[in-house]
Order: sequence, then C-alpha cells, then structure tokens
Amino acid sequence: MASEDRSSPSAEHFDVVVIGSGSGNTVLGKEFADLKVAIVDSGTFAGTCLNRGCIPSKMFVLPADLAASVGDAGRVGVDLDFEGASFTAIRDRIFSRIDPISAEELAFRQGLANTTVFTEEASFVDPHTLLVGRRRITADQIVLAAGSRPRVPELLGIDDPRWSHRIHTSDTIMRIDELPERIVILGGGFIAAEFAHIFSALGSKVTVVNRSGRMLRREDIDISKSFTEELAWRASLRMSEDLVAIEEDAGGHLVVVTVDPYGVDYMYPADVVLNATGRIPNSDRLNLPAAGVETDDNDFVVVDEHQRTSVPHIWALGDICFPGLLKHVANAEARVVRHNLLNPDGLISSDHRFVPHAVFSNPQVASVGATEQRLRQSETPYVAFTQQYSDVAYGWAMEDSGHFVKLLGDPASRTLLGAHIIGPQAATLIQVPIQAMSFGQRVDDVARGQYWIHPALPEVVENALLGLAREMDRV
Repeated sequence: MASEDRSSPSAEHFDVVVIGSGSGNTVLGKEFADLKVAIVDSGTFAGTCLNRGCIPSKMFVLPADLAASVGDAGRVGVDLDFEGASFTAIRDRIFSRIDPISAEELAFRQGLANTTVFTEEASFVDPHTLLVGRRRITADQIVLAAGSRPRVPELLGIDDPRWSHRIHTSDTIMRIDELPERIVILGGGFIAAEFAHIFSALGSKVTVVNRSGRMLRREDIDISKSFTEELAWRASLRMSEDLVAIEEDAGGHLVVVTVDPYGVDYMYPADVVLNATGRIPNSDRLNLPAAGVETDDNDFVVVDEHQRTSVPHIWALGDICFPGLLKHVANAEARVVRHNLLNPDGLISSDHRFVPHAVFSNPQVASVGATEQRLRQSETPYVAFTQQYSDVAYGWAMEDSGHFVKLLGDPASRTLLGAHIIGPQAATLIQVPIQAMSFGQRVDDVARGQYWIHPALPEVVENALLGLAREMDRV
C-alpha cells in the first residue's frame, strides 16, 4: 500500500488511521508493521463488546441461569433453594477480569513503535484530515469503526439531574453497586430481554414497558409470541404502552408514567430504570459531511460490498454501518477491511447473506435467515415445519415444555430459507442451520448426510430437518 505525502507543518501524517478500538483494533495486525498507523478512541479501550456489551452481559447471564434453574430442578426430582445472590460479587468477578484486558490491550498498542493511540474524540476537517482533541492529523486511509451508543428517547424527566444517576443504559447498568429491589426496563428488544432475565432471576421485581404488543417483535412471529408468554411468568410485561415521563414520588422513588392505546395512564415505581430502547450509530460525532461520507436515513454509514464508503479512501465496519449491531459481523467486516487495505488491487467482499443472532435470555432465542412473516410479505414460496424439543430424547429427559425449532425451506431447491429456535442451547443449535444455508446444503443432505449423536439435543434440529423434508415432498 503506497503512502501518499499529505503531511503539513501543523498536522502529523499517518498511512492508516482507525477510529474505534473495538473490532477496529483487530484491523491493524502485524502486516502493518512497516506503516505508520494510529488508533483513535475517546472511550474505554477495546470497545463495547468487551467492556459494556456482549461479554460482561453474558457473564451476568450465567449466574442468572443458575439462579433460574431452581424451578427446572424441581421437575426432575431435585430440591434446590435460591437464597439470594450477591450482585456485588457477581459484578466484581466480571469486571476484575474484563478491566485488565482493556488496560492490557491499550498498553500493547501504545507499546508498538509504529502505532500512536489518541484518546480524544475525532472529527473530520476534510476527507484526509481529522481533528483529534486540538490536534490535526492526516491519513492516506481512514477506517470508521466508531461503533454505537444507547438511544435516549424523548421522554420528560429522563435526563433530570436530580435522579439521572438512577437511570441507566446497558453501558452503565452492570456497574451498579447493588441489586435493585424494583427495576423498570424500557424497551422490548434483545437488551431488554436479556436484562429482564438477569434481574428477575437474581431477585429483582422487574417491570418491562414496551410500546409494541410483544417482546422481540423482529423475530419470527411464533418465536416472539412464545418468548413473550414465557417471560411474562417472571416479569411484569406492560405491552402496547407509550412512555410519558419519569418522575419522583413523595418517597423519593422513581416513577415511570405510561399511557395505553385507550388513553389510560399507568405509574410504575422503581429504584432503578434501565433505558433499553435501542442503539444508534456514532456517525453524528465524526462530522462526516466535511469528508463527504454518505449516511442513510438512520445515520448508518453507507458502504459497498468491500466496506468502502462513498469516499474511496475511507472505510467503515461494525455498528457504525451495519444496523444489526452484531459483534460477529463487525469482526468479519474488520477482516475484509484489513485485506482490502493491504490488497487494493484484489478487493474481497463481505457476505451478509446469512447473518445469525441470538438472545441470551430465558429462554434463549436464536435465528438466521428469513422469518415467516417476511416470506409471506414478499410472496416467496416456502414450506414450514416446527419440531418440539419434547419430542426428542434429550428434550423429553429435560421435561421440556413449549420450546421448539422452526425451519422454513424453499420447496424447489430444498434449501433452508430461515431457521428459528427458542429454548435451551438455542445459540448453539442454530449453528447447523447457519452452515447449511451458508454452503447451500440441501435439507435432505444435512439431515441424513452425517451422524447425529444420540441422545444429544441437536437431534431436535435433525428431526426438524427431516420434518421439513417431508413437508417439501408434499408440495
């Protein structure tokens, strides 16, 4: 990669500048050792996933799963009691492991002779120039990996300084000092679903307020309905209610005020409020118009299949350009950007055809491909089959009730169009459908072209595939 001289007396010049130290930190591997590079990040080094996202939240899910297992144990003749949880001990275990990793990553980067780390916010001055704090730097190639942040809804009282320390987002909720007696969670997506599980299992009284009629509304409708019904046993779900305000009552407790479709007002007291209404890309903090970088109507940076923006020497990856906000996508896009920076004459493309996701709540949910409602709306021919966990040996042994695998297939090609799982190990079981879709494997070949360990739970996927094949035979 040839370096173009854009230096000036007032600006330090770099071959490559990466804005963001999450997946962006993985772009600058040893292949860049002969280049002068920089990483810019004004937040906690190593990004959202490590410090305040997927990793610590799943480390909270583990003790929550253990706490919630008391009810499951009773069904199989084991008498367990849940006597409480030390939120502080759980928190400290998690961050005593995570915080040093972040510090070590920062120290490693700072120790590289060819790398400069800037810890102030960056914004564009022109397509090749950035203002970092009060310093100007220039670069031949720039990578936007600045991630996303929690959305703050327009809600009266949400930013009132008198009680703002008791209103949290996913960025801060895992660092609180003690388990709240009552928590109100705003939102119905995966963040709300996971924290509803965590706090209800550990002993908080949880109320979820969601303007939609059900939780996880972007999932396949059967999954969404089933998840909503099951979560309602462990948390108070207030669906189809709009937020009005956050107030404080005479006793000093927070109160979340809502209104339903009929104009009836409700008030939900809370010690802590969790705003889990979604996330937005950090594109608005970079002064992208000065660089000529285009964004879409939702402020996501527009990229082509090579992760290149509308400006040829500026690239983007992760949450700032991918609406799915998934770490495994950001990592994959980082690999594409790394290759393309090093091989300008041999660009490769990102493959976003079959992007899976999982929700680590109770129950787990995992999905890849199209939902049934999407196939109906697009008038795509399909067949569907649903396999209950309880109809395979391991599910029967678990005394499982109500969990299932739902597969959607193309009757002409006999390939999968979508796979949706709700129940134990869903995030692991989904891997077989992901592989089948990614490699264009026929349903019949996946079902009968390999051994399935008996009596392991993956047999529920095997039987779902066999059932879908039978449905295809009838078309």
